[in-house]
Amino acid sequence: MALLKWPKPGQNRSVPSEDAAEGRMPLMDHLRELRNRLIIALLGLVAGIIIGLVFFDPIWAFITKPYCNLPASQVLRKGECTFAIRGVFEAFFVNLKVAALFAVVVSSPVWLYQIWAFVTPGLYRNEKRYSATFLGMAIPLFLAGAALAYVIMDKGLSILLGFAPANAIPLLEMDDYLTYALVMLIIFGVSFELPLLMVFLNVIGVLPRATVAAHRRMVIFIMFVFAAIATPSTDPFSMIALALPMVLLFALAEGFMYLRERRAAAKGDDFSHLSDDEASALPDEVSPLDSDTTDSDPAK
Repeated sequence: MALLKWPKPGQNRSVPSEDAAEGRMPLMDHLRELRNRLIIALLGLVAGIIIGLVFFDPIWAFITKPYCNLPASQVLRKGECTFAIRGVFEAFFVNLKVAALFAVVVSSPVWLYQIWAFVTPGLYRNEKRYSATFLGMAIPLFLAGAALAYVIMDKGLSILLGFAPANAIPLLEMDDYLTYALVMLIIFGVSFELPLLMVFLNVIGVLPRATVAAHRRMVIFIMFVFAAIATPSTDPFSMIALALPMVLLFALAEGFMYLRERRAAAKGDDFSHLSDDEASALPDEVSPLDSDTTDSDPAK
């Protein structure tokens, strides 16, 4: 990662040095850069919140569509989806939460780029090459997981509401439903990122494929346990809908790791995990040049 260096005596702080070009800069300069990038990211979030508040109605209609498709949502008013409001300020805070969620999604290119630009100078050359690719894949994977959660959300709600007695009227509160929807979207989206993290750790030399293969059964079991605990609906349909794609992505990640290591072995030793200024290990066997030198020794 980036080294923290104080400027040499007499060195002008305003002139970019060789250390700054290589990602090394004084501690205070790091803090200033972090502050500036945080401000830009926050401005992007604030702009997204304002847009979310302006377009709250269509966003709320999109989020509540899985519940409104159920007959239980139209018990109080025929043909109209209804929610309950418990407190005076609940509707206001729901507006803020929906706008904040919309802002995080819409402004993701802004704050992801700020994180990337801050971390990139401290990465080695091979890490920059791979991490740029993985960053581009992270957003589609997260959106795919969130889309899957959105598709199955009505099935999970239908199973849960189906346990209610015949004389009970389902009356969901706005905040409770929004919390349920947010947790489902975030859990599914983040879960789809875990296999990508495995591949990244393998590429930079931290996680070999042999370690993954040795613990494959345990990892799959943990995935099902995680899906059972993480899904807020706790119904078996949502658990299986989350666990099966995770297992599939895990298998794809392991297959990629196998092919990458096999190709690296075919080309010879893989030194991609070493830094730019770190020397590779020398072979232990004696080279033909050494044997020729030994044979030509006049002492023998």
